[in-house]
Amino acid sequence: MTTVTMILTMNILRLCLLALGARLVLIAYGEWQDRTMLVKYTDVDYYVFSDAAQYVTNGQSPYNRATYRYTPLLAWMLTPNIYISPVFGKLLFVLSDVIAGYLMHQILLLRGVDAKTSKMCASVWLFNPLPMGVSSRGNAEALTIMLVLGTLYFVMKKCTNTAAFLYATAVHFRIYPATYALPLFLLMDEDYTGCTCNYKQATKTTSDFIGSFVNPSRVQLVFTSAMTFVLLTGLCFVMYGQEFVEETYLYHLTRRDIRHNFSVYFYMLYLTSESEWSFVVGIVTFLPQVVLLVAVSCWLYRDLPFCCFVQTFLFVTFNKVCTSQYFLWYLSLLPVILPTLKMKIQDAITMATLWFLGQALWLLPAYYLEFQGQNTFLYIWAAGILFFAINVWILIKLLNAHVHEPMFSKGKLVKLNMND
Repeated sequence: MTTVTMILTMNILRLCLLALGARLVLIAYGEWQDRTMLVKYTDVDYYVFSDAAQYVTNGQSPYNRATYRYTPLLAWMLTPNIYISPVFGKLLFVLSDVIAGYLMHQILLLRGVDAKTSKMCASVWLFNPLPMGVSSRGNAEALTIMLVLGTLYFVMKKCTNTAAFLYATAVHFRIYPATYALPLFLLMDEDYTGCTCNYKQATKTTSDFIGSFVNPSRVQLVFTSAMTFVLLTGLCFVMYGQEFVEETYLYHLTRRDIRHNFSVYFYMLYLTSESEWSFVVGIVTFLPQVVLLVAVSCWLYRDLPFCCFVQTFLFVTFNKVCTSQYFLWYLSLLPVILPTLKMKIQDAITMATLWFLGQALWLLPAYYLEFQGQNTFLYIWAAGILFFAINVWILIKLLNAHVHEPMFSKGKLVKLNMND
């Protein structure tokens, strides 16, 4: 029995259990490797999380642990690492990873994709070695990915308050979902609400114009997400003060990684790191991101899953810091847009090959810099430019291959036309 046949004959719950079992095997293997080998399987960030949880259980700040730059809620969630078992956090992350795969399947079913295709697309994530390895090593990205996919699912179900709650929680954990705010807001127009009122008919004054953008769904979205974010962030601020703001949010806005960095801005930021214009240069690098994200929001918001994918792809590609774990942010949205991509298999193979090749060409000089102490900064920068060009080309190909379908029309979820 081939892998494809096996997937098609199993229901989604069994596939999820199989995927979870595979991840549990990886966790068990990782524990063995950590005990017996010099090179550890567990992600270094997991040790940071566990140490922060230890500080929390001792009544101290999680930020007493150097390099802990996440919400305190994560440290609190991982206190069972101290009280129950050191692998608790890994179990939480792999479970979130599998739930994310399940949500992908449900999102596709809601869009009218047949059960077999939905299972195949979800399996691209469930049995993908990259997310399997990342979550089983103790990386927390699966939590945010699960929250983002949950947001999309409940938007499709028109459970606006639930979607807003999950969205705000995702932004609290990671900054990048904040880029979805504008398309989420724009999506909830009369096609989403189903209201026959013409919000745009009376715009004689400024107040009329502003009022044309207001409807109950948008009010719910803004109010619930704002209140959730304020409550979560306010609670953390009360407990840990300005240190929480600095480490969880401001650090990532001003961060500069001048060594391990796929970013096209890598060499420029490295050369200007000691300049008096360093801060200004860092801020200017945000401008292309902002312009592109706003443009994409206004262009693609009616097709929210694809819009979020494109925005995340742009955010990562044009970011002034770009590490390999960031790729998971947009790869987690790829399965839910696969049925809308009309391209030849040869084109897909070419894109995947170039994407991996671009990373390999960057990793080679990075290895010699980091482990051999050789000055390969210029080669890393050149490889970063090539990888940037590859990503831009891939995005253009995906935009051309995508069949645009609005998510809502007249208050109803639009099913994808799989015959196109």
